[in-house]
Amino acid sequence: MPFSSHLSRRDLLKTGVALSATALPFAQSKEVVAAEDKKLRTAHIGVGGMGGADLAQISSHPRVEVVALCDVDAGRLAEASKKHPSAKTYQDYRQMFAEMAQDFDAVVVSTPDHTHAPAAMTALNHDKPVYCQKPLTHEIYEARQLRLVAEQKQLVTQMGIQVSSSLQYRGTTQYIQEGIIGKVSEVYVWSQKNWGYDGPAFEGKDEVPASLAWDLWLGTAEERPYKKEVYHPGQWRRLIDFGTGTLGDMGVHICDTPFRALALTAPNWVKTTCRKPTGVGHPEQNMCEYEFPGTEFTTDTLRWTWFDGALVPPDVSKFDLPKDYELPGQAALFLGERGSLLLPHVANPVMFVGGQEIPIEMQPLEIKNHYHQWVDACLGENTTISSFSYGGPLTEALLLGVVANRFPTQKLEWDADKLEVTNLPEANQLIRRNYREGFEVNGL
Repeated sequence: MPFSSHLSRRDLLKTGVALSATALPFAQSKEVVAAEDKKLRTAHIGVGGMGGADLAQISSHPRVEVVALCDVDAGRLAEASKKHPSAKTYQDYRQMFAEMAQDFDAVVVSTPDHTHAPAAMTALNHDKPVYCQKPLTHEIYEARQLRLVAEQKQLVTQMGIQVSSSLQYRGTTQYIQEGIIGKVSEVYVWSQKNWGYDGPAFEGKDEVPASLAWDLWLGTAEERPYKKEVYHPGQWRRLIDFGTGTLGDMGVHICDTPFRALALTAPNWVKTTCRKPTGVGHPEQNMCEYEFPGTEFTTDTLRWTWFDGALVPPDVSKFDLPKDYELPGQAALFLGERGSLLLPHVANPVMFVGGQEIPIEMQPLEIKNHYHQWVDACLGENTTISSFSYGGPLTEALLLGVVANRFPTQKLEWDADKLEVTNLPEANQLIRRNYREGFEVNGL
């Protein structure tokens, strides 16, 4: 059947690329095994910013009871406490676990990246299910350890990539896996955001706000003076000791669907093009190239290229897109045997064949709130779409690119089994970090 300007479900059925509501590894609800009046008692670590949004979403589930709130910023903690006055409050999550671990069932981690793994592993060590914001961890080793411990203990987990549960992302995954553009040979992914910092090291110090427990905010990271508007509340994403830059941050969202749809594993190698490392911030613009082993949905190997900052949009003039087609600021582009597919960030995909744009009609799917998936799974009624078994390998792959930013233009050959860069030993110092004394966590 020749491609028309718009593909409907009927058209796709004729071409053998039907959208099936059961094609994704997304479990439907099992028979209810928990009592209808059973509550999930949750503890929340980080309740400001994205943590506030996570708290609102989790607590909107009718069977959730928020019993503990923790944040190093007393002001943010007080605001959250107004909405959940019966919850106990803490500034140190270690104290929270020591005093009341027996009084909550599950833990939500919504802190800066460098605290994800210590807080999440502490919860796993207490046999608690965990919802953890993306990226899962700050270091590759941490992601591997969280996955292994969660699997060993068979605990319910979910990484906070909320858009992975959206109609657009789930539907695109099905289309790709059902062969709408054939086997995929290349993927281009990009975000115009700039979560980098090319400036010098910070000098001097400012008075720590009375509401902020600065030592606890630093956590496992090395001690340093507080600087106003540099670390807390929002600029930490740009700095190598605390965040993971645009690739580690927005990359989790943008790269999620191609990684999932193509059933990718660990890359063979990675190479970045960016400015020389400064030891302070992530690069403000970056191109990161990967090669992945082939899967049933790809050619023998898959080439993958990431762009961010001022390098967006990438030059795709060599591809078979309509002339002067305006690319979105954040998207994934799949190049297949029978055409290409563009997935803008949380928008409907578009297919291109022979230079012609072919909109794709998204079909109804059972969509479950990403947060509520996790709650239901904790109650024994569901499973999650982005458990640590999935989120861990995705995070490892992206963080390998973050490591490569420190060695621009050098190809890093990767042995995933050993968690080792085989051709550049100095890069292995960035796979696992040493935690500051007093903040060590068993398993990390």
